[in-house]
Amino acid sequence: MHYLTPDLCDAYPELIHVLEPMFSNFGGRDSFGGQIVTIKCFEDNSKVREQVALDGHGKVLVVDGGGSLRCALLGDMLAEKAAHNGWEGIVIYGCIRDVDVIAQTDIGVQALASHPLKTDKRGIGDVDVVVNFAGVTFRPGEYLYADNNGVIVSPSPLQMPE
Repeated sequence: MHYLTPDLCDAYPELIHVLEPMFSNFGGRDSFGGQIVTIKCFEDNSKVREQVALDGHGKVLVVDGGGSLRCALLGDMLAEKAAHNGWEGIVIYGCIRDVDVIAQTDIGVQALASHPLKTDKRGIGDVDVVVNFAGVTFRPGEYLYADNNGVIVSPSPLQMPE
């Protein structure tokens, strides 16, 4: 489904929370939305690797990477695995790499920046925990919608207005 965040903001002003504008769209989909699954990790994408291997139909992976700009939490292989497993999109409070390939991959990806260095793999991180960044609290099971205008969060699913 194609989402327009300005229309969702206009239709549901009492429900939505808007992220501070710091993310860029890197994925092959320019809009995406779904139920939130969270990861909290810092310069270790082990938990990202585990989650993208799971069924992601109707879901968006929200990764709180602490805003680190020192390495990439997502690359082309994990983005392709996520797309293959049906994930709608991934929002990373951190960096990604392999941006040219990810731009051709059928998944939405928003992140702070690109960085060519991969992370260490130490198996450290938490899944399905409440995280907070960009002025918004993300709770597992809530909903996220993103497009080139921005990223919004809602406690319940939203329908595009007619």
